[in-house]
Amino acid sequence: MPLFNKTVLMSGADYFSDQFAINAYMNARVPVDVAAARAEHQQIKQALEQAGVKVIQVPPPADCQDGVYTANWGLCRGDTVVLSNLPNKRQAEEPYAQKVLQDLGKKLVKLPNHWRFSGQGDALPCGNFLFIGSAYRTDAAAHDFVGKTLGYEVISLQTIPKRSLFGYGPRVINKETGWPDSYYYDIDLALAVLRPPSEGQKGLIAWCPEVFTRESWAKLHAFDNVDKIEVARAEATHGFACNLVSTGETVIMSARAPKFKAALESRGFKTITPLITELGKGGGYIRCTTLTLDNS
Repeated sequence: MPLFNKTVLMSGADYFSDQFAINAYMNARVPVDVAAARAEHQQIKQALEQAGVKVIQVPPPADCQDGVYTANWGLCRGDTVVLSNLPNKRQAEEPYAQKVLQDLGKKLVKLPNHWRFSGQGDALPCGNFLFIGSAYRTDAAAHDFVGKTLGYEVISLQTIPKRSLFGYGPRVINKETGWPDSYYYDIDLALAVLRPPSEGQKGLIAWCPEVFTRESWAKLHAFDNVDKIEVARAEATHGFACNLVSTGETVIMSARAPKFKAALESRGFKTITPLITELGKGGGYIRCTTLTLDNS
């Protein structure tokens, strides 16, 4: 089977911080070790290259705390990219991302400004299907636009919100963005594409069933174009287990998800597990630092 995620875009962690706590993982009172974050970013790059992935690296956008997370710059298919509309504290990244992607030869497509869209962080291609999130960083209104522009059959999903009292209180609204918060604010924190369907063969995904709304759980449970590996909630939430890059043969993944790692290896995958701590303080992990440029 041909490899996928063959070419990715990365930037750097030079300006990484959690000064503005724009998601549920971030805590401005916990200091970030930028030197350690840069070293982790380099480990991810080396792991990708070890797996046969071509990495195109650009400097990070200046003074942008989340500019290391290139997955949120857009969603690419072929020569076209649908650009993201990011939260207020990340909007300074947008013109930089546009120029980088244009310089790479991509045709740029912009959504209406009032539609949130978190790019590949919240929209995961799986062959001709697209798993796409809603309610937090992507508006449901954007789903059809993205699907029609890039030629995907959209599967709209929603994860559970963060609540103020042990999972039962009112939904938490993020103080920095004014948007609803969730520990799975982007779909790549709850679901991963391990192998897309091809030539009459089912694909393979990993997902954490507990963190999807009842309707989305039922939708994924019934989706029979892929086989599924279940990921424990603790490994998804605290170990960022689903936030990975798979080539279809090798999975670059969290070192803090041993049960999931064993499940992958039992299916014949090779795994590479760089140890990441600092980048996780920004609510992102391995998948978040890479934007796939060659989705077909």
